[in-house]
Amino acid sequence: MNPELSLQLDRVIHEKGRLAIMSMLAASAELSFTELRNALNMTDGNLTTHIRTLQEEGFVAVSKSYANHRPLTTCSLSAPGRQAFASYINLLEQIVRQHKPE
Repeated sequence: MNPELSLQLDRVIHEKGRLAIMSMLAASAELSFTELRNALNMTDGNLTTHIRTLQEEGFVAVSKSYANHRPLTTCSLSAPGRQAFASYINLLEQIVRQHKPE
């Protein structure tokens, strides 16, 4: 086993809440804050904190608009976010392959 691979995991993505957000956004063009909150069963504050961290890293784009006269916040993966997530998944696959019996 090569422990170096585990050390290369992106700590921003690796946290379980942020990994869940990244996974959901990777599967959709964009999702509303409410959709993310409800699907992940997070509080508003917890989700906001994770999204802010991902946004500061440049992984998530946040857009604010109005729908039916109500504020609407939507999130999507940025191009660097998609690339970082793909790299993260590839690294996980390498780690799993190391542990598979031959």
